[in-house]
Amino acid sequence: MRSILVLNAKGGCGKSTISTNLASYYAWQLEQKVVLADFDPQGSSMAWLEARGEEWPLIEGIAAWKDPLKHARDTDVLIMDAPARVHGPELTQLLRRAETVLFPVLPSPIDMRAAASYMEELLSAGRVERKEVKVGVIANRVRENTIIFSELYDFIKKLKVPYIATLRDTQNYIRAEERGLGIYEMAPSQVWQDIEDWEPLVKWLKSKRSQP
Repeated sequence: MRSILVLNAKGGCGKSTISTNLASYYAWQLEQKVVLADFDPQGSSMAWLEARGEEWPLIEGIAAWKDPLKHARDTDVLIMDAPARVHGPELTQLLRRAETVLFPVLPSPIDMRAAASYMEELLSAGRVERKEVKVGVIANRVRENTIIFSELYDFIKKLKVPYIATLRDTQNYIRAEERGLGIYEMAPSQVWQDIEDWEPLVKWLKSKRSQP
């Protein structure tokens, strides 16, 4: 089973958006059996699933902040949406379930400072240090050709982890979220640019570089 954890200590960095779009990608594009586990008491991923129509591929949801993380043995992919401010033993428990961590960072000085501090803690975690978990960084909600994006690009390059993808700032994610969809399930003419943004990410996730 493929297990992917979307993680950052700071709230509002797009963890749920990336988690739900990943779940949609694996269920729609690859026709795999997907479980989406929401560890955040805000329940954004669970709200996305509630909005999802029955005509779309089934994605099993688990409100993991209150319910046990139990899923069928034939599950192909487990996507875990982490809460904000997860540290210490709680972080260790999440990493025990993951083989890949996706770490989104927003283009703002506050977010970059928080990301640098939290990345140190993440990289010192036992399973990450032993390379039993692979970590990749995503530049999220980016407007290219701006000074702050240039600063974010330089910042991520200095981190000791792969820079996987750049996802642009667009209303398409909001439109998809309202309908319980991912961008891969929307009209290609509307989201072609976003699909292009995701290609490096899904390519990395398919590669051995993203797995222990």
